[in-house]
Amino acid sequence: MHRLAFSKKVFNRGEGVQSYKTIRKEASAQFVEKHSRFIGYIAPVTSADEANDFIATIKSKHWDATHNVPAYILRDGNFKRYSDDGEPQGTAGVPVLSALEKAGLTDCVCVVTRYFGGTLLGTGGLVRAYSHAAAVAVEAGGIVTRALCKKMRIKCDYGFYGRLSPMIIEAGGVIGDTAFEDSVAIDFFIESSLAEKLNAGIVEASNGRYSAEIYGEEFADID
Repeated sequence: MHRLAFSKKVFNRGEGVQSYKTIRKEASAQFVEKHSRFIGYIAPVTSADEANDFIATIKSKHWDATHNVPAYILRDGNFKRYSDDGEPQGTAGVPVLSALEKAGLTDCVCVVTRYFGGTLLGTGGLVRAYSHAAAVAVEAGGIVTRALCKKMRIKCDYGFYGRLSPMIIEAGGVIGDTAFEDSVAIDFFIESSLAEKLNAGIVEASNGRYSAEIYGEEFADID
């Protein structure tokens, strides 16, 4: 048997939610404002423990920084947390959290590290700097949409496989494992709202020979 495996991120939580946006990957970006260096770190997380571990890692890495300002948002209970980490109240943690909210993100954590450069930025300057640091971190990490998807499987002959694979992709599906034996077995994900239409297309295109079976439902990346 020859099997091709394709990476797929899947998340099981989120009952009642059809889709959400989060950070695609862990990333960082930095800039200098009036000699102060700001470094924005961001990562996808699914729990408070994961978020706090990430925050602890950044604080350990930048133990000598003037401030390490964290904020995170979780889908589970719409839980939000932030800290000014010694900056004047409302000038750091809230702007970082607001940047995540403005981007429509959840299940992500951001830490903005600041090395003071000797020039005071003032209240407005701090708000703008921390907001910008979080925003450039979001840009570096990228935004991905995760949607409730049907997990589907289909077996077909090699002749129909050449038509089937493009059909799945064009319909918005994401192909997972493909096994090549006497026939071809394909596992794929597709948004729940699109599954029935795709399956109808498969039945029609194969003259009723093939249809995909649904064997589960999970959150998965769709873009």
